[in-house]
Amino acid sequence: MSFAALLVLEDGRIFRGRGIGARVERAGEVVFNTGLTGYQEIFTDPSYSGQIVVLTYPQIGNYGVNDEDRESLKPYLEGLVVREFSQIASNRRSQQTADEYLAQAGVPIIGDLDTRALVRHLRDQGAMRGVISSLDLDPRSLKEKARSIPTMKGLDLASTVSTKKRYQWTEPVPASSPSEHIETAEQKFHVVAYDFGIKHNILRKLRGIGAHTTVVPASTTAEEVLSLKPDGVFISNGPGDPEPLQAQAKSIGGVIGRVPVFGICLGHQVLALASGAKTYKLKFGHHGCNHPVRNELTGKVEITSQNHGFAVDPDSLPADLQVTHINLNDQTLEGFRSRKDPMFCVQYHPEAAPGPHDSAYLFDEFRELMEGQR
Repeated sequence: MSFAALLVLEDGRIFRGRGIGARVERAGEVVFNTGLTGYQEIFTDPSYSGQIVVLTYPQIGNYGVNDEDRESLKPYLEGLVVREFSQIASNRRSQQTADEYLAQAGVPIIGDLDTRALVRHLRDQGAMRGVISSLDLDPRSLKEKARSIPTMKGLDLASTVSTKKRYQWTEPVPASSPSEHIETAEQKFHVVAYDFGIKHNILRKLRGIGAHTTVVPASTTAEEVLSLKPDGVFISNGPGDPEPLQAQAKSIGGVIGRVPVFGICLGHQVLALASGAKTYKLKFGHHGCNHPVRNELTGKVEITSQNHGFAVDPDSLPADLQVTHINLNDQTLEGFRSRKDPMFCVQYHPEAAPGPHDSAYLFDEFRELMEGQR
């Protein structure tokens, strides 16, 4: 069953479509993702907290959802915008249709919408606030609602999605996992992972390099982390603006130089803040699994999975940090490492859920750093 629905942006642009699943109203920053597959991983990526996601691939939902492909325990996006939504799932691994899955979480879907026009508008004007509704169909009312929600700049969402309690990741790597790493028999490293919105496949990758992982809240201090006697510290991806995370950056700064540190996405930005660098908001962000990045140390180009709306200002990096990766689409900073301490980070998602496996070597580099410090 479908019903009339609207997506209205803060600038007053109106997009009409058909609502599917949850008959609700939700608001958030509207962004677009250019991936061709992996929609369930996108639904359950905590980095999409506070955002309405437009998928540029025309048909979504056709292979359903299953428990193994979840990147967290629930969907985090505020709403889903698609051109065509399939309410029929055709896949042997499917356990539920995608619209049923999102409806149970109260996440609205709006389909039969001109996603090409919407994406071009966001690309030209930048990501902006919007409201999806099948309850209120008054465009002027929805425009005012869109303008009333907080902007993403200055918004700390990482603290809201982070785990509230420390826990151990003990789940084995599934037999169907696309992970490049085969689980080792011996878990000889102890990694403490800061959860700013961590994804399950990151934890699988860490297990695959021989690490048993303790996941800790974003507010955990350096002293608390070091008391766990880790061989390495991982700083995860997550949603929102890194700038409000000054206390977390200070804590993480107390770990740098004590043990090997590896950060990705928001973790990359927090490590930059901890090192004295600055961040800024991108016009429409990087969301997709087809972004070319050049490794400045090897000259090789990686196709990467990305999901972020902020970036690190390379001109603000202190002299003891070396640029290691550059985005070939817009030349933004995609990675750096310390010249004096065992610390490195990248802006993208090397665990590739969803996405290509070009960057899996970074987990091997983390393992080598931990081996070298023993």
